[in-house]
Amino acid sequence: MRVLFHVQHLLGVGHLRRGELITSALARRGIDVTVALGGHPVPQMPFADAEVVQLPPVSIEGADFKHLYDETGAPITDEWRAMRTAALIDLYEKVQPDVVLLEMFPFGRWRFRFELVPLLERAAEDKPRVKCVTSVRDILVATKHPERARFGADLAREHLDAVLVHSDPTLFTFDETYPHAGELADLVTYTGYVTEGAARERGEPNDRVVVSAGGGAAAGTLMKTALAARELTPPAIRDKVWHILTGPRADAAEFARLSALADERTIVERFSSRFQALLDGAALSVSQAGYNTVMNLMRAEIPAVVVPYDDGEETEQSFRSRRMETMGLLSVVESTALTPQTLANAITAAYERRREDRAAIDLEGAETSAMEIEKLVGERS
Repeated sequence: MRVLFHVQHLLGVGHLRRGELITSALARRGIDVTVALGGHPVPQMPFADAEVVQLPPVSIEGADFKHLYDETGAPITDEWRAMRTAALIDLYEKVQPDVVLLEMFPFGRWRFRFELVPLLERAAEDKPRVKCVTSVRDILVATKHPERARFGADLAREHLDAVLVHSDPTLFTFDETYPHAGELADLVTYTGYVTEGAARERGEPNDRVVVSAGGGAAAGTLMKTALAARELTPPAIRDKVWHILTGPRADAAEFARLSALADERTIVERFSSRFQALLDGAALSVSQAGYNTVMNLMRAEIPAVVVPYDDGEETEQSFRSRRMETMGLLSVVESTALTPQTLANAITAAYERRREDRAAIDLEGAETSAMEIEKLVGERS
């Protein structure tokens, strides 16, 4: 069985990590995965269990998703779009997949419809042999363009065999952030959240405060505020080792500034391949509220304070974290209220509540996703 998995990242690296976990779960079932990678490579997330084919990479500036740039930094052109579309279709012809797996589209990745619609149309020529599946996060970013949501529903109805929603419906349902979910109910499967599996060795206790910022593209303010907040917390928190993870895409000057602050109680790194193990043993976490980080926190079951990223039109992190706060799963400080004192207060309160019981949510999304994809091909056979 062969899967062609289109993965496109622009700002953060959460989509990459979720894709890696699903790819590894597929590989454990003996399924061959080819990843069509659309963003610049991130060495810390190599998709080791797949064959990775690098498409001509595309990027953005800051949090501006409206303008895409090619590998030279120039705005992409119609010629560039045609070239990348041809590269993706050529890859399809080479792989001859049983399943085309898309990340977010057509419920996100709107600006990549130039290549993904032709890919779906090409796969349609091989139905019913080929199945088309979309992998969707729990929360979609709010859009000001209702025609895009309509387009997505129509395209899904025409081309998709399954929509895998990486959520636990006791926490979030697809219809909360997608207005046409009811029309696609027969395609939707809730997989649970995608994170590290339960069947693994937990990290040893380290009693650290872990401060992280996901991919790190917007790490500066959180890192600086967290270190200032440290001095305003009680000695039981302040005197612990604070482990700072800026993210692989953090600004070089900002990383150098933070590295200069390292001492016997302060560790500064860009990335840890053992992030889950580090959280497993930590006393407390301070982070942004991206999908992957939050699910790492749920797996670790430690006190957590999150500062949702909300630049531009980003609403996903605030929506997720506020719901989880009402369930007693974490504490939230909005970016508009972020100061050393407000963060110190939240850290102290979270630490003092560390022994409270918490609601259980389904975290086995990677394995369930792989099982559902395998089942689709079995049904076809």
